[in-house]
Amino acid sequence: MRLHLLLLLALCGAGTTAAELSYSLRGNWSICNGNGSLELPGAVPGCVHSALFQQGLIQDSYYRFNDLNYRWVSLDNWTYSKEFKIPFEISKWQKVNLILEGVDTVSKILFNEVTIGETDNMFNRYEQCSFSWDWGPSFPTQGIWKDVRIEAYNICHLNYFTFSPIYDKSAQEWNLEIESTFDVVSSKPVGGQVIVAIPKLQTQQTYSIELQPGKRIVELFVNISKNITVETWWPHGHGNQTGYNMTVLFELDGGLNIEKSAKVYFRTVELIEEPIKGSPGLSFYFKINGFPIFLKGSNWIPADSFQDRVTSELLRLLLQSVVDANMNTLRVWGGGIYEQDEFYELCDELGIMVWQDFMFACALYPTDQGFLDSVTAEVAYQIKRLKSHPSIIIWSGNNENEEALMMNWYHISFTDRPIYIKDYVTLYVKNIRELVLAGDKSRPFITSSPTNGAETVAEAWVSQNPNSNYFGDVHFYDYISDCWNWKVFPKARFASEYGYQSWPSFSTLEKVSSTEDWSFNSKFSLHRQHHEGGNKQMLYQAGLHFKLPQSTDPLRTFKDTIYLTQVMQAQCVKTETEFYRRSRSEIVDQQGHTMGALYWQLNDIWQAPSWASLEYGGKWKMLHYFAQNFFAPLLPVGFENENTFYIYGVSDLHSDYSMTLSVRVHTWSSLEPVCSRVTERFVMKGGEAVCLYEEPVSELLRRCGNCTRESCVVSFYLSADHELLSPTNYHFLSSPKEAVGLCKAQITAIISQQGDIFVFDLETSAVAPFVWLDVGSIPGRFSDNGFLMTEKTRTILFYPWEPTSKNELEQSFHVTSLTDIY
Repeated sequence: MRLHLLLLLALCGAGTTAAELSYSLRGNWSICNGNGSLELPGAVPGCVHSALFQQGLIQDSYYRFNDLNYRWVSLDNWTYSKEFKIPFEISKWQKVNLILEGVDTVSKILFNEVTIGETDNMFNRYEQCSFSWDWGPSFPTQGIWKDVRIEAYNICHLNYFTFSPIYDKSAQEWNLEIESTFDVVSSKPVGGQVIVAIPKLQTQQTYSIELQPGKRIVELFVNISKNITVETWWPHGHGNQTGYNMTVLFELDGGLNIEKSAKVYFRTVELIEEPIKGSPGLSFYFKINGFPIFLKGSNWIPADSFQDRVTSELLRLLLQSVVDANMNTLRVWGGGIYEQDEFYELCDELGIMVWQDFMFACALYPTDQGFLDSVTAEVAYQIKRLKSHPSIIIWSGNNENEEALMMNWYHISFTDRPIYIKDYVTLYVKNIRELVLAGDKSRPFITSSPTNGAETVAEAWVSQNPNSNYFGDVHFYDYISDCWNWKVFPKARFASEYGYQSWPSFSTLEKVSSTEDWSFNSKFSLHRQHHEGGNKQMLYQAGLHFKLPQSTDPLRTFKDTIYLTQVMQAQCVKTETEFYRRSRSEIVDQQGHTMGALYWQLNDIWQAPSWASLEYGGKWKMLHYFAQNFFAPLLPVGFENENTFYIYGVSDLHSDYSMTLSVRVHTWSSLEPVCSRVTERFVMKGGEAVCLYEEPVSELLRRCGNCTRESCVVSFYLSADHELLSPTNYHFLSSPKEAVGLCKAQITAIISQQGDIFVFDLETSAVAPFVWLDVGSIPGRFSDNGFLMTEKTRTILFYPWEPTSKNELEQSFHVTSLTDIY
């Protein structure tokens, strides 16, 4: 790709006393393909695909098979050009820079026909190419995807500004380390003072500085008086996200004033790796502000192949859905992009902890000097840009590269392995790790994910088994074993990737498909599935516990199959996540103390089958509604072991609470419970998972009259003084396909409006598993969905994301339950 800028005229005018000017080159540019046969206007920021679509030259790139049809776009060379006039006289400025915040990816930059620069790394200030993954399409985009401008200045210019709050344990006080880099173009030293002010912390400190000509770094150390109460930043569900407004004013010679404003958050983070009684290995968990926190959440991928489509509104919608589902963590996966500033600002605001991978994934990378220089610039830039965000709690060197190397994914000969190990250590330890240690003292670093943490270090940076249950974090996928059997899951220290696929809803697929595509075995359905064997794996896993759709209507079968894949995914991830959550406080067979569950994946990059719980555009799948429950701060978890039924209580709270556990048994054929039991009042300790209830299944069935495994289902919840403290959870005593007495439920809804919220008053004629409420393409979410309806009536709320009406909802509303496909 070429960027061709032509300066027509430098306008002459009166001299200016300003010390710095900026002229934006955003807006309309001209785009031309390699042989000049295609020329069109295009917006900057933007990309070639978006420009072609906006001019009507291509369809939506996600429609049907367009990811194949439009490969020619990425295979061509493209030139962006712009003719412009600079509205100031260049000769009056000591330094004039052309700033390109993001160029995708390999380009040559010409200014008045003179080559002035080249780019080859979108992770520096000057977009990652996407060549597909098992959840996404191949759209290697080209374009200027971030801001472009001309900056002119005299005397000096502030290139970057960053800071880190540091807690001094010995002195029990907070300090703030501020680092600023200047380009001093004056031939003489530039003196002055810096005033740092944080009004709400009654802090104002002044420093004298003198900047010598050239590139200069100013480091300031701000002490916060221990007599001032500093409110710390907490993850969602654990406290407030308090921040303080700070201004830093540089008053320099020549009347030059430079002011920066920022929000400062104070928090500490520790990665605890220490021996555990009764278990070999080491713990792996995080303390925030000294408090152990179970990380609950998912993995983030880019929200779109085309970054110019990722709006502020979309980011807020997706991240709000994270906290609405009781999550507190996202892992920014190393095969995507370093997200835009607004992503991290929203995570700060919402209390979402970020596990930040560097952008290396599932590959063997070179270590020639040119590549290392590029990586050094990339990593140093990203550390400076991101280190001030309290939401980021850990840096990770890469995604799965240690495991790929040591498990020999790429069939490296045994004699060559030492060479590859040496290259791995050179890149991630001697390069990236050293840059992190030098540039950021406020959070831990691990070389890879999965990794064995401290054990990996002890084994010279590569472990024989990087996926060990006794150290670090694990990635776990198993599509063959029965996902309802919790014994197949690893009782690991921390699960940072796991999951199952499902298809997105029909209303999402309908926008990018045609009628001939609406079959599970259509060419479209096979093409859209990028995970080998994925469609068969979904049906296999669903078929273990559910009857597969048998309708004679092909469209009905397709819709029912989509629904069933979402039921399967939600139930599988629920079972696995609840296993990890109840394992936080116990050691069984020397394994346990699990302190994190981040399922793969949160969001979709296009409309296709994937592991995501949020569809492309943000619609909640059944899994996301389930996550709202299985990530609840207080949760009862039911499971069986050796024909005994257990219920564990899981608490993420900081305090102990007194409560009771209620256990009810329903037959599939009746809306009235056949028996119920309420425990004595007990105290649930904060931050623990403990057994609250156990009963042999045979005794439970005997106690509840004529119950059999096939005819009954168990539900349970935590409460205090008739106030519900947890979601109502449930346990199937047999597979639903073996259920006796389950009959087709007739479910009706009366919709009313209360302000901006809509109320759905539901009534059912029979017990209904996996009740799914759908309003098509109307943006919004329900208060609950995919639930087991064991009572005749239930009220559900709908929160629209855009203005809508009761009439629109009534026209679009559809309800499905498992009984509709049996």
